[in-house]
Amino acid sequence: MPGLTATLARRALEQRVADRQSAYETEVERFVAAAYRLIERTGGVDPSLRDLLAEAGLSTQAFYRFFKSKDEFMLVLLDDGRRKLLGYLEHRMAAETTPSAKVRAWIEGVLAQASNPEAAARTRPFVANRDRLSEAFPREQQESVDLLVELLLDPVTHLQRTGDRRVAPRQLESARHDAEAVYTLVVGTLEAHLARRTRPTAQEVQDLVGFALRALGASPAAPRNAARRRAPAPKRAKRRTT
Repeated sequence: MPGLTATLARRALEQRVADRQSAYETEVERFVAAAYRLIERTGGVDPSLRDLLAEAGLSTQAFYRFFKSKDEFMLVLLDDGRRKLLGYLEHRMAAETTPSAKVRAWIEGVLAQASNPEAAARTRPFVANRDRLSEAFPREQQESVDLLVELLLDPVTHLQRTGDRRVAPRQLESARHDAEAVYTLVVGTLEAHLARRTRPTAQEVQDLVGFALRALGASPAAPRNAARRRAPAPKRAKRRTT
């Protein structure tokens, strides 16, 4: 039965291809995980290929099967880190209901990367290597940045909308420029703290949030975790004695 034989052969071939694809994905994940461990353990920002291979337990041949150069591998790490941050910010912003609160959640979420030791250790190498990667891979680097700017675009656009009017193309372009400005301001602050190995204070974060919201034409709302002021208890009337 040639038809059945061909079907079985094709199925076996597809399974071998699927198995090989899965094995390759596992090896890439091992390289990425090994790089993160080295960065966190040593505090370095650019682990050597020799250390990376030893940590991953894989060969030079395996590395160059997936990556053309060390810079290309660092770009993969950068993209992986930014996508993890993207998911984190999406989760924070989804819990908010107003455009101002969503912008606040984005800013606080980005700056939280400098306050969390593990996140800071994973993010710091990309601060050190950003210019080099931007020059070597300008399109990929810009696509990675655009992912984070796009999260801000919708709430910023709503802040610029007047009543129920539709947003004109010029307003949409202006909103994108404003979102990019907020990105530059906040990420620049994050990078400064990562380079100095410091953490932004709560007051610094709130000041930056307030500045950004005022620039966008919104009134800075109180942070969600701000302590509520208690209304003074009414004075009890003195009992009159006879």
